[in-house]
Amino acid sequence: MAQIIETVDVEVPVRTAYNQWTQFESFPKFLDFIETIDQQDDTHTHWKVNIAGQEREFDTVISEQHPDERVAWTSTGGEVDHAGVVTFHKLSDTTSRVTVQIDWEPEGIVEKIGSAVGVPTHAVKKDLEKFKEFIESQGSETGAWRGDVEA
Repeated sequence: MAQIIETVDVEVPVRTAYNQWTQFESFPKFLDFIETIDQQDDTHTHWKVNIAGQEREFDTVISEQHPDERVAWTSTGGEVDHAGVVTFHKLSDTTSRVTVQIDWEPEGIVEKIGSAVGVPTHAVKKDLEKFKEFIESQGSETGAWRGDVEA
């Protein structure tokens, strides 16, 4: 299993960064590989992504979520086997750190080679920078879900 861990500091309060991250349907605005995410209910989503030119679909379930702290998920079916967590850390009243960890199983030769040379890590780093640009230029979140999901 491959693992990616990347971090970005954003010039918004941790509440703002967290609130924006709960708006899954807005992810295509700052995550290049995502075509659509359909929020089915508070804990279930359906994703359509394009990974290395290949379209994939999968479902996820939010396995743990605590406002201003973390969102964890796992895939539950489809073409991508992965799990991850995003954590939010207050650095100051106006600055926060967002850390993404994704554990995934590369499939096929192209994904395995890409994983070996760090392509997914670079992609996540780039997309976190795009999240930073998005949320800092907005100045506020586009919505929020403040529910709590116990592990």
